[in-house]
Amino acid sequence: MNVYHSLAEVPADFGPSSLTIGNFDGVHLGHRRILKRVTALAAEHGWKSSVLTFHPHPTHLVAPERAPRLLTTPEQRAELMGEEGIQQVLILPFTTELSRLTPEEFVGELLVSRLGARAVVVGDNFRFGRGQAGNVHSLQEFGRQFGFLTEVISAAKCRGRMTSSSAIRQAIEKGRVALAARMLRRPYALEGEVVKGQGVGTKRTVPTLNLSTTAEVIPASGVYLTRTYDSDTARKWNSITNVGYRPTFGAANERTIETFVLDPLEGESPKHIRVAFLCRVRDERKFDTPESLKAQILSDVRVARNYFRRLQSWSGGRLTTA
Repeated sequence: MNVYHSLAEVPADFGPSSLTIGNFDGVHLGHRRILKRVTALAAEHGWKSSVLTFHPHPTHLVAPERAPRLLTTPEQRAELMGEEGIQQVLILPFTTELSRLTPEEFVGELLVSRLGARAVVVGDNFRFGRGQAGNVHSLQEFGRQFGFLTEVISAAKCRGRMTSSSAIRQAIEKGRVALAARMLRRPYALEGEVVKGQGVGTKRTVPTLNLSTTAEVIPASGVYLTRTYDSDTARKWNSITNVGYRPTFGAANERTIETFVLDPLEGESPKHIRVAFLCRVRDERKFDTPESLKAQILSDVRVARNYFRRLQSWSGGRLTTA
């Protein structure tokens, strides 16, 4: 896959392209329906499957008070798009100049002249151009004017719910990580550096990997069944993760993400990890003593071991990947 970060980087042979446009935060199942169609049209006509996305999110410029916390970085989005066969992604800086393009200028100057669009595939809520004046109906009109195919893909539902990036953010922030995983088609994960904790776990409860992350969306405080990956190697572990403020030890102002792996690390402790959240076990709560907390953690570990044992059985002896 080729990833470009400005129009100056875009080669002259970017087109002819089968193109979709949007923010695609999370690259959820609705986004993937659009990407699959883009890829199918490209294969059918010999075009290049392409995505135009933006960074920062347009609302950071036009309505910063409404700017969402993002589920994925632009680089993560591009990688996920590649899973659906996308060949090239333009991550275009969203600037004041870009926001002032009329719908016709956006289509004619950018999509057609610069990106060689032969087909444009979008969701049914797609808006574009200055003041978001353009919609799917005007896009279809421009398609007839400029000679490209326009397809509109209806929104996807998950168990009767409309799938959207905002719905996924809300689910994660309420601790409903299993629901978020269904809408994402993968578990939500946090990545970052393993940092030194205060040593309380090693001395008084159980040793953990303490994650420092720049992620903008964090699951609600609580205990979760997780799968942990060493970002620098192929190692992975079944695990249990506590997100919260460690009330038993009075650290009420600092949120921590502490992961206990269920099997021995066997080797050097990881420096960078990715923690994928599978399901929620319980709320975080304050215990009278560290010993009471340790007993609860060991009980949580038994729950986790039973869960992963069942999961392995359901997957025919193969641990499913997150």
